[in-house]
Amino acid sequence: MPPPLMAFLCVVGIAGLFVLDRDKGARPSKALWIPVAWLFINCSRPVSLWLEAFGLRGFSVARTAQIYIEGSPVDAVAFSFLLIAGFIVLVHRTQQLLPLFAKMVPILIFFLYCALSILWADHPLVAFKHWNKGIGDLVMVLVVLTDPEPAAAFRRVFSRVGFVLIPLSILFIKYYPSLGRSFTPLGFTVYSGVALQKNTLGVICLIFGLGFLWRFRAVYRDREVARRTQLLTAYGIILAMTLWLLRMSNSMTSISCFVMASALLVLANRPVMTRRPAVVHIVVAAMIGFSLFALFFDTSGDIIKGLGRNPTLTGRTAIWNAVLPFAGNPLIGTGYESFWVGKRVEEFWSRNEGVLNGITEAHNGYLELYLNLGWIGVALLAGVIVGGYPKVIATLRADPQAGSLGLAFFVAEIVYNYTEAGFRMMFPLWIFFLLAVLGIPTTPPPQEPSTIENDFFDDVIAPETDVDQVLGVASHEDTISGRSGNYVLRNR
Repeated sequence: MPPPLMAFLCVVGIAGLFVLDRDKGARPSKALWIPVAWLFINCSRPVSLWLEAFGLRGFSVARTAQIYIEGSPVDAVAFSFLLIAGFIVLVHRTQQLLPLFAKMVPILIFFLYCALSILWADHPLVAFKHWNKGIGDLVMVLVVLTDPEPAAAFRRVFSRVGFVLIPLSILFIKYYPSLGRSFTPLGFTVYSGVALQKNTLGVICLIFGLGFLWRFRAVYRDREVARRTQLLTAYGIILAMTLWLLRMSNSMTSISCFVMASALLVLANRPVMTRRPAVVHIVVAAMIGFSLFALFFDTSGDIIKGLGRNPTLTGRTAIWNAVLPFAGNPLIGTGYESFWVGKRVEEFWSRNEGVLNGITEAHNGYLELYLNLGWIGVALLAGVIVGGYPKVIATLRADPQAGSLGLAFFVAEIVYNYTEAGFRMMFPLWIFFLLAVLGIPTTPPPQEPSTIENDFFDDVIAPETDVDQVLGVASHEDTISGRSGNYVLRNR
Protein backbone atom coordinates (compact mmCIF):
# COMPACT_ATOMS: atom_id res chain seq x y z
CA MET A 1 0.00 0.00 0.00
CA PRO A 2 1.13 3.60 -0.58
CA PRO A 3 2.77 5.12 2.53
CA PRO A 4 0.33 8.08 2.71
CA LEU A 5 -2.62 5.67 2.81
CA MET A 6 -0.97 3.62 5.54
CA ALA A 7 -0.24 6.83 7.46
CA PHE A 8 -3.94 7.70 7.28
CA LEU A 9 -4.94 4.22 8.46
CA CYS A 10 -2.40 4.48 11.27
CA VAL A 11 -4.01 7.73 12.47
CA VAL A 12 -7.45 6.08 12.32
CA GLY A 13 -6.14 3.10 14.28
CA ILE A 14 -4.63 5.36 16.95
CA ALA A 15 -7.95 7.18 17.28
CA GLY A 16 -9.69 3.81 17.62
CA LEU A 17 -7.41 2.81 20.50
CA PHE A 18 -8.26 6.02 22.35
CA VAL A 19 -11.98 5.40 21.79
CA LEU A 20 -11.71 1.86 23.17
CA ASP A 21 -9.76 3.09 26.19
CA ARG A 22 -11.90 6.12 27.03
CA ASP A 23 -12.97 6.49 30.64
CA LYS A 24 -15.65 9.12 31.10
CA GLY A 25 -15.43 8.86 34.87
CA ALA A 26 -11.74 9.84 35.06
CA ARG A 27 -10.99 13.55 35.04
CA PRO A 28 -7.23 14.16 35.32
CA SER A 29 -6.19 17.79 35.04
CA LYS A 30 -5.22 19.51 31.80
CA ALA A 31 -1.72 19.92 33.29
CA LEU A 32 -1.14 16.22 32.59
CA TRP A 33 -0.33 17.16 29.01
CA ILE A 34 2.94 18.69 30.26
CA PRO A 35 4.53 15.38 31.42
CA VAL A 36 2.93 13.64 28.45
CA ALA A 37 4.74 16.00 26.06
CA TRP A 38 8.00 15.64 28.03
CA LEU A 39 7.81 11.85 27.93
CA PHE A 40 6.76 11.81 24.26
CA ILE A 41 9.86 13.78 23.26
CA ASN A 42 12.25 11.79 25.44
CA CYS A 43 10.85 8.46 24.23
CA SER A 44 11.21 9.39 20.59
CA ARG A 45 13.32 12.23 19.20
CA PRO A 46 13.86 15.95 19.92
CA VAL A 47 11.43 18.53 18.57
CA SER A 48 14.02 19.75 16.05
CA LEU A 49 14.27 16.28 14.51
CA TRP A 50 10.48 15.87 14.46
CA LEU A 51 10.30 19.12 12.48
CA GLU A 52 12.97 17.78 10.15
CA ALA A 53 11.03 14.53 9.73
CA PHE A 54 8.07 16.57 8.47
CA GLY A 55 10.23 18.42 5.96
CA LEU A 56 11.13 21.53 7.97
CA ARG A 57 14.91 21.64 7.60
CA GLY A 58 17.44 23.80 9.39
CA PHE A 59 16.28 23.27 12.98
CA SER A 60 18.59 20.41 13.98
CA VAL A 61 22.32 20.50 14.71
CA ALA A 62 24.90 18.26 13.04
CA ARG A 63 25.92 15.25 15.11
CA THR A 64 29.40 16.29 16.27
CA ALA A 65 31.08 16.78 19.64
CA GLN A 66 30.01 20.42 19.47
CA ILE A 67 26.32 19.49 19.60
CA TYR A 68 26.69 18.59 23.28
CA ILE A 69 27.92 22.13 23.98
CA GLU A 70 25.68 24.21 21.72
CA GLY A 71 22.55 22.06 21.31
CA SER A 72 19.52 23.06 19.27
CA PRO A 73 17.77 26.38 20.07
CA VAL A 74 14.42 24.84 19.15
CA ASP A 75 14.90 21.97 21.60
CA ALA A 76 16.09 24.37 24.30
CA VAL A 77 12.93 26.46 23.92
CA ALA A 78 10.68 23.37 23.98
CA PHE A 79 12.24 21.89 27.12
CA SER A 80 12.37 25.27 28.88
CA PHE A 81 8.70 25.87 28.18
CA LEU A 82 7.70 22.47 29.57
CA LEU A 83 9.95 22.84 32.61
CA ILE A 84 8.58 26.29 33.48
CA ALA A 85 5.01 25.09 32.94
CA GLY A 86 5.67 22.14 35.26
CA PHE A 87 7.06 24.41 37.96
CA ILE A 88 4.03 26.69 37.72
CA VAL A 89 1.71 23.70 38.20
CA LEU A 90 3.64 22.54 41.26
CA VAL A 91 3.57 26.02 42.80
CA HIS A 92 -0.23 25.81 42.71
CA ARG A 93 -0.17 22.31 44.23
CA THR A 94 1.90 23.01 47.33
CA GLN A 95 -0.59 21.23 49.58
CA GLN A 96 -0.39 17.99 47.59
CA LEU A 97 3.38 18.34 47.17
CA LEU A 98 4.38 18.68 50.84
CA PRO A 99 3.56 15.05 51.84
CA LEU A 100 5.92 13.80 49.11
CA PHE A 101 8.98 15.57 50.50
CA ALA A 102 9.53 12.91 53.15
CA LYS A 103 9.90 10.32 50.35
CA MET A 104 12.14 12.60 48.30
CA VAL A 105 15.01 13.20 50.74
CA PRO A 106 17.55 10.80 49.10
CA ILE A 107 16.53 12.01 45.63
CA LEU A 108 16.87 15.68 46.61
CA ILE A 109 20.31 15.05 48.14
CA PHE A 110 21.39 13.32 44.92
CA PHE A 111 20.22 16.23 42.75
CA LEU A 112 21.77 18.79 45.10
CA TYR A 113 25.13 17.06 44.71
CA CYS A 114 24.59 17.03 40.94
CA ALA A 115 24.08 20.81 41.13
CA LEU A 116 27.24 21.20 43.20
CA SER A 117 29.23 19.23 40.61
CA ILE A 118 28.54 21.97 38.06
CA LEU A 119 31.29 23.98 39.79
CA TRP A 120 34.07 21.64 38.60
CA ALA A 121 32.64 20.78 35.17
CA ASP A 122 34.71 21.74 32.10
CA HIS A 123 31.69 23.61 30.73
CA PRO A 124 29.63 24.82 33.72
CA LEU A 125 26.92 26.44 31.60
CA VAL A 126 26.39 23.21 29.65
CA ALA A 127 26.33 21.20 32.90
CA PHE A 128 23.78 23.65 34.32
CA LYS A 129 21.54 23.16 31.26
CA HIS A 130 21.82 19.40 31.68
CA TRP A 131 20.95 19.70 35.37
CA ASN A 132 17.84 21.71 34.51
CA LYS A 133 16.73 18.89 32.24
CA GLY A 134 17.49 16.36 34.96
CA ILE A 135 15.36 18.34 37.40
CA GLY A 136 12.69 18.41 34.69
CA ASP A 137 12.35 14.62 34.99
CA LEU A 138 11.57 14.98 38.69
CA VAL A 139 9.18 17.87 38.07
CA MET A 140 7.19 15.83 35.55
CA VAL A 141 6.95 12.91 37.98
CA LEU A 142 5.62 15.26 40.66
CA VAL A 143 3.05 16.76 38.27
CA VAL A 144 1.62 13.27 37.78
CA LEU A 145 1.70 12.37 41.48
CA THR A 146 0.04 15.63 42.59
CA ASP A 147 -2.77 15.40 40.05
CA PRO A 148 -6.28 15.53 41.63
CA GLU A 149 -6.72 11.96 40.32
CA PRO A 150 -3.17 10.56 40.36
CA ALA A 151 -4.10 6.95 39.56
CA ALA A 152 -6.15 8.00 36.53
CA ALA A 153 -3.41 10.45 35.50
CA PHE A 154 -0.79 7.70 35.64
CA ARG A 155 -2.91 5.44 33.42
CA ARG A 156 -3.52 8.30 30.99
CA VAL A 157 0.23 8.88 30.62
CA PHE A 158 0.60 5.34 29.30
CA SER A 159 -2.29 5.62 26.85
CA ARG A 160 -1.53 9.13 25.56
CA VAL A 161 2.11 8.33 24.86
CA GLY A 162 2.04 4.60 24.12
CA PHE A 163 -1.01 4.63 21.83
CA VAL A 164 0.85 7.08 19.58
CA LEU A 165 4.50 6.01 19.70
CA ILE A 166 4.00 2.26 19.27
CA PRO A 167 1.84 2.40 16.08
CA LEU A 168 3.99 5.21 14.67
CA SER A 169 7.11 3.09 15.16
CA ILE A 170 5.59 0.28 13.11
CA LEU A 171 4.56 2.78 10.43
CA PHE A 172 8.06 4.25 10.24
CA ILE A 173 9.77 0.86 10.10
CA LYS A 174 7.55 -0.64 7.40
CA TYR A 175 6.59 2.34 5.24
CA TYR A 176 9.00 5.20 6.01
CA PRO A 177 12.41 3.49 6.22
CA SER A 178 14.30 6.79 6.11
CA LEU A 179 12.71 7.59 9.48
CA GLY A 180 12.47 4.17 11.10
CA ARG A 181 15.58 2.32 9.93
CA SER A 182 19.32 2.87 9.75
CA PHE A 183 22.44 0.92 8.91
CA THR A 184 25.49 -0.08 10.92
CA PRO A 185 29.01 0.58 9.58
CA LEU A 186 29.06 -3.09 8.53
CA GLY A 187 25.86 -2.68 6.52
CA PHE A 188 23.39 -4.39 8.85
CA THR A 189 19.88 -2.95 9.09
CA VAL A 190 18.75 -1.75 12.50
CA TYR A 191 15.21 -0.73 13.38
CA SER A 192 14.59 2.32 15.52
CA GLY A 193 10.97 3.34 14.81
CA VAL A 194 10.19 6.77 16.26
CA ALA A 195 13.46 6.71 18.25
CA LEU A 196 16.95 7.52 17.01
CA GLN A 197 18.50 4.14 17.75
CA LYS A 198 17.44 0.56 18.36
CA ASN A 199 18.28 0.56 22.08
CA THR A 200 15.94 3.50 22.67
CA LEU A 201 13.20 1.67 20.77
CA GLY A 202 13.88 -1.31 23.04
CA VAL A 203 13.45 0.90 26.13
CA ILE A 204 10.15 2.27 24.78
CA CYS A 205 8.90 -1.30 24.30
CA LEU A 206 10.16 -2.30 27.76
CA ILE A 207 8.30 0.56 29.48
CA PHE A 208 5.03 0.44 27.58
CA GLY A 209 5.10 -3.34 27.31
CA LEU A 210 5.13 -3.54 31.11
CA GLY A 211 2.51 -0.80 31.37
CA PHE A 212 0.04 -2.35 28.97
CA LEU A 213 0.64 -5.84 30.33
CA TRP A 214 -0.18 -4.40 33.76
CA ARG A 215 -3.38 -2.81 32.48
CA PHE A 216 -4.44 -5.88 30.48
CA ARG A 217 -3.96 -8.14 33.49
CA ALA A 218 -5.82 -5.79 35.83
CA VAL A 219 -8.84 -5.53 33.51
CA TYR A 220 -8.83 -9.27 32.77
CA ARG A 221 -8.95 -10.11 36.50
CA ASP A 222 -11.75 -7.62 37.22
CA ARG A 223 -14.93 -9.17 35.82
CA GLU A 224 -17.03 -6.20 36.95
CA VAL A 225 -15.08 -3.42 35.21
CA ALA A 226 -17.13 -1.34 32.77
CA ARG A 227 -16.47 -1.81 29.04
CA ARG A 228 -14.23 -4.77 29.81
CA THR A 229 -14.22 -6.17 26.26
CA GLN A 230 -13.25 -2.83 24.70
CA LEU A 231 -10.43 -2.31 27.17
CA LEU A 232 -9.05 -5.82 26.70
CA THR A 233 -9.17 -5.31 22.93
CA ALA A 234 -7.24 -2.03 23.12
CA TYR A 235 -4.60 -3.34 25.52
CA GLY A 236 -4.29 -6.64 23.68
CA ILE A 237 -3.69 -4.92 20.32
CA ILE A 238 -1.14 -2.44 21.64
CA LEU A 239 0.63 -5.15 23.66
CA ALA A 240 0.97 -7.33 20.55
CA MET A 241 2.40 -4.36 18.62
CA THR A 242 4.85 -3.68 21.42
CA LEU A 243 6.10 -7.27 21.53
CA TRP A 244 6.65 -7.23 17.75
CA LEU A 245 8.63 -4.01 18.00
CA LEU A 246 10.65 -5.39 20.91
CA ARG A 247 11.69 -8.32 18.76
CA MET A 248 12.52 -6.04 15.83
CA SER A 249 14.65 -3.77 18.01
CA ASN A 250 16.97 -6.70 18.77
CA SER A 251 17.94 -4.94 22.00
CA MET A 252 18.86 -7.89 24.17
CA THR A 253 19.13 -5.76 27.31
CA SER A 254 15.56 -4.52 26.93
CA ILE A 255 14.26 -7.96 25.94
CA SER A 256 15.89 -9.63 28.96
CA CYS A 257 14.65 -6.90 31.31
CA PHE A 258 11.13 -7.16 29.90
CA VAL A 259 10.97 -10.93 30.42
CA MET A 260 12.34 -10.66 33.95
CA ALA A 261 10.21 -7.64 34.97
CA SER A 262 7.06 -9.17 33.45
CA ALA A 263 7.55 -12.32 35.48
CA LEU A 264 8.05 -10.20 38.60
CA LEU A 265 4.93 -8.14 37.82
CA VAL A 266 2.83 -11.31 37.65
CA LEU A 267 4.43 -13.00 40.65
CA ALA A 268 4.16 -9.92 42.87
CA ASN A 269 0.36 -10.14 42.70
CA ARG A 270 0.31 -13.67 44.04
CA PRO A 271 -1.00 -14.04 47.62
CA VAL A 272 2.19 -15.74 48.78
CA MET A 273 4.15 -12.65 47.74
CA THR A 274 1.80 -10.05 49.19
CA ARG A 275 1.47 -11.85 52.54
CA ARG A 276 5.16 -12.65 52.94
CA PRO A 277 7.55 -9.77 52.21
CA ALA A 278 10.52 -12.08 52.73
CA VAL A 279 9.53 -14.01 49.61
CA VAL A 280 9.49 -10.75 47.62
CA HIS A 281 12.98 -9.88 48.85
CA ILE A 282 14.28 -13.32 47.89
CA VAL A 283 12.81 -13.16 44.38
CA VAL A 284 14.13 -9.62 43.79
CA ALA A 285 17.59 -10.53 45.09
CA ALA A 286 17.64 -13.67 42.93
CA MET A 287 16.77 -11.75 39.75
CA ILE A 288 19.31 -8.99 40.36
CA GLY A 289 21.97 -11.47 41.52
CA PHE A 290 21.49 -13.89 38.62
CA SER A 291 21.75 -11.06 36.08
CA LEU A 292 24.91 -9.82 37.77
CA PHE A 293 26.45 -13.29 37.76
CA ALA A 294 25.54 -13.98 34.12
CA LEU A 295 27.10 -10.74 32.91
CA PHE A 296 30.20 -10.40 35.06
CA PHE A 297 31.05 -13.64 36.88
CA ASP A 298 30.19 -16.43 34.43
CA THR A 299 33.72 -16.99 33.15
CA SER A 300 32.57 -19.54 30.55
CA GLY A 301 30.12 -17.07 29.03
CA ASP A 302 27.58 -19.84 28.40
CA ILE A 303 24.62 -17.83 29.70
CA ILE A 304 25.44 -14.84 27.48
CA LYS A 305 26.01 -17.11 24.48
CA GLY A 306 22.63 -18.68 25.12
CA LEU A 307 21.07 -15.23 24.62
CA GLY A 308 22.75 -14.88 21.25
CA ARG A 309 25.50 -12.49 22.40
CA ASN A 310 29.26 -12.92 22.72
CA PRO A 311 31.12 -12.82 26.06
CA THR A 312 32.34 -9.27 25.31
CA LEU A 313 28.68 -8.12 25.50
CA THR A 314 28.80 -6.85 21.91
CA GLY A 315 31.96 -4.84 22.52
CA ARG A 316 30.90 -3.32 25.82
CA THR A 317 33.91 -4.66 27.71
CA ALA A 318 36.14 -2.82 25.21
CA ILE A 319 34.19 0.39 25.84
CA TRP A 320 34.58 0.03 29.62
CA ASN A 321 38.33 -0.44 29.28
CA ALA A 322 38.60 2.49 26.87
CA VAL A 323 36.74 5.10 28.95
CA LEU A 324 38.47 4.48 32.29
CA PRO A 325 41.77 6.20 31.30
CA PHE A 326 39.74 9.36 30.56
CA ALA A 327 38.08 9.43 33.99
CA GLY A 328 38.62 12.59 36.02
CA ASN A 329 38.83 12.86 39.78
CA PRO A 330 37.75 9.44 41.13
CA LEU A 331 36.00 11.02 44.11
CA ILE A 332 33.95 13.77 42.43
CA GLY A 333 34.06 12.95 38.70
CA THR A 334 33.96 15.39 35.79
CA GLY A 335 30.67 17.13 36.64
CA TYR A 336 27.02 16.37 36.02
CA GLU A 337 26.52 14.86 32.54
CA SER A 338 29.86 16.37 31.52
CA PHE A 339 32.08 13.42 30.60
CA TRP A 340 30.90 13.32 26.98
CA VAL A 341 31.35 17.05 26.40
CA GLY A 342 34.00 19.13 24.64
CA LYS A 343 37.63 18.23 24.10
CA ARG A 344 37.49 15.06 26.20
CA VAL A 345 35.05 13.32 23.88
CA GLU A 346 36.90 14.58 20.81
CA GLU A 347 40.12 13.11 22.15
CA PHE A 348 38.38 9.85 23.01
CA TRP A 349 37.02 9.55 19.48
CA SER A 350 40.39 10.37 17.92
CA ARG A 351 42.15 7.67 19.96
CA ASN A 352 39.50 5.02 19.38
CA GLU A 353 38.67 4.31 15.78
CA GLY A 354 36.10 1.85 14.51
CA VAL A 355 32.98 1.06 16.54
CA LEU A 356 34.14 3.16 19.51
CA ASN A 357 34.34 6.30 17.41
CA GLY A 358 31.18 8.37 17.89
CA ILE A 359 29.83 6.66 21.01
CA THR A 360 28.38 8.96 23.69
CA GLU A 361 27.83 6.63 26.64
CA ALA A 362 29.79 4.05 28.62
CA HIS A 363 27.07 1.36 28.20
CA ASN A 364 27.00 0.84 31.95
CA GLY A 365 24.93 3.15 34.10
CA TYR A 366 27.08 2.74 37.21
CA LEU A 367 30.32 3.38 35.30
CA GLU A 368 28.69 6.35 33.55
CA LEU A 369 27.71 7.81 36.91
CA TYR A 370 31.25 7.28 38.22
CA LEU A 371 32.69 9.14 35.23
CA ASN A 372 30.35 12.09 35.78
CA LEU A 373 29.98 12.26 39.57
CA GLY A 374 32.73 10.04 40.99
CA TRP A 375 32.38 7.68 43.93
CA ILE A 376 30.33 10.24 45.83
CA GLY A 377 27.70 10.21 43.07
CA VAL A 378 27.66 6.40 43.03
CA ALA A 379 27.19 6.34 46.82
CA LEU A 380 24.33 8.85 46.65
CA LEU A 381 22.64 6.82 43.92
CA ALA A 382 23.01 3.77 46.14
CA GLY A 383 21.22 5.79 48.82
CA VAL A 384 18.36 6.48 46.39
CA ILE A 385 18.09 2.77 45.56
CA VAL A 386 18.38 1.51 49.14
CA GLY A 387 16.07 4.22 50.48
CA GLY A 388 13.58 3.75 47.66
CA TYR A 389 13.19 -0.02 47.91
CA PRO A 390 11.20 0.03 51.20
CA LYS A 391 8.85 2.59 49.64
CA VAL A 392 8.32 0.32 46.63
CA ILE A 393 7.56 -2.59 48.96
CA ALA A 394 5.21 -0.40 51.03
CA THR A 395 3.24 0.42 47.87
CA LEU A 396 3.14 -3.28 46.99
CA ARG A 397 1.68 -4.15 50.39
CA ALA A 398 -0.87 -1.32 50.27
CA ASP A 399 -1.98 -2.02 46.69
CA PRO A 400 -0.48 -5.16 45.07
CA GLN A 401 -1.74 -4.13 41.63
CA ALA A 402 0.00 -0.75 41.57
CA GLY A 403 2.94 -1.94 43.65
CA SER A 404 3.73 -4.81 41.29
CA LEU A 405 4.32 -2.40 38.42
CA GLY A 406 6.48 -0.16 40.60
CA LEU A 407 8.58 -3.16 41.66
CA ALA A 408 8.95 -4.23 38.02
CA PHE A 409 10.23 -0.78 37.00
CA PHE A 410 12.54 -0.64 40.02
CA VAL A 411 14.25 -3.95 39.25
CA ALA A 412 14.29 -3.32 35.49
CA GLU A 413 16.20 -0.05 35.97
CA ILE A 414 18.79 -1.67 38.24
CA VAL A 415 19.47 -4.56 35.84
CA TYR A 416 19.23 -2.43 32.68
CA ASN A 417 22.15 -0.33 33.86
CA TYR A 418 24.46 -3.33 33.88
CA THR A 419 24.94 -2.92 30.12
CA GLU A 420 23.37 0.46 29.28
CA ALA A 421 23.57 3.96 30.75
CA GLY A 422 20.13 4.57 32.23
CA PHE A 423 20.79 6.78 35.29
CA ARG A 424 20.82 9.93 33.22
CA MET A 425 18.75 12.98 32.43
CA MET A 426 15.62 12.57 30.32
CA PHE A 427 16.06 8.80 30.06
CA PRO A 428 12.56 7.24 30.00
CA LEU A 429 13.29 4.29 32.29
CA TRP A 430 14.93 6.64 34.84
CA ILE A 431 11.71 8.71 34.89
CA PHE A 432 9.62 5.62 35.68
CA PHE A 433 12.19 4.53 38.26
CA LEU A 434 11.62 7.85 40.06
CA LEU A 435 7.87 7.23 39.85
CA ALA A 436 8.34 3.80 41.40
CA VAL A 437 10.51 5.12 44.23
CA LEU A 438 8.04 7.90 45.06
CA GLY A 439 5.11 5.48 44.82
CA ILE A 440 3.00 4.40 41.85
CA PRO A 441 -0.42 6.02 42.48
CA THR A 442 -2.88 3.62 44.06
CA THR A 443 -6.59 3.51 43.29
CA PRO A 444 -8.62 4.64 46.32
CA PRO A 445 -11.43 2.31 47.44
CA PRO A 446 -14.96 3.36 46.46
CA GLN A 447 -16.72 5.49 49.07
CA GLU A 448 -20.16 4.64 50.34
CA PRO A 449 -22.71 7.49 50.28
CA SER A 450 -23.31 9.00 53.70
CA THR A 451 -26.72 8.63 55.38
CA ILE A 452 -28.32 9.80 58.58
CA GLU A 453 -27.47 6.43 60.10
CA ASN A 454 -23.81 7.51 59.88
CA ASP A 455 -22.33 9.78 62.47
CA PHE A 456 -22.83 12.99 60.50
CA PHE A 457 -25.55 14.39 62.73
CA ASP A 458 -24.55 12.58 65.89
CA ASP A 459 -22.09 15.29 66.87
CA VAL A 460 -24.57 18.17 66.48
CA ILE A 461 -27.95 16.65 67.37
CA ALA A 462 -28.72 14.74 70.52
CA PRO A 463 -29.75 11.11 69.96
CA GLU A 464 -33.23 11.69 71.33
CA THR A 465 -33.89 14.66 69.01
CA ASP A 466 -36.25 14.09 66.10
CA VAL A 467 -34.45 15.17 62.93
CA ASP A 468 -37.61 16.12 61.07
CA GLN A 469 -38.56 18.50 63.88
CA VAL A 470 -35.16 20.13 63.87
CA LEU A 471 -35.11 20.65 60.09
CA GLY A 472 -38.80 21.36 59.79
CA VAL A 473 -39.28 18.59 57.25
CA ALA A 474 -42.86 17.37 56.90
CA SER A 475 -42.36 14.53 54.45
CA HIS A 476 -41.31 11.05 55.55
CA GLU A 477 -38.12 11.15 53.42
CA ASP A 478 -36.36 14.08 51.85
CA THR A 479 -32.99 14.83 50.34
CA ILE A 480 -30.71 17.75 50.89
CA SER A 481 -27.49 18.60 49.09
CA GLY A 482 -24.49 20.28 50.57
CA ARG A 483 -20.77 20.68 50.08
CA SER A 484 -20.15 17.34 51.76
CA GLY A 485 -22.41 15.46 49.33
CA ASN A 486 -26.01 14.24 49.22
CA TYR A 487 -27.60 12.99 52.46
CA VAL A 488 -30.83 11.01 52.74
CA LEU A 489 -32.75 12.00 55.89
CA ARG A 490 -35.12 9.46 57.35
CA ASN A 491 -37.39 9.56 60.41
CA ARG A 492 -35.94 7.69 63.36
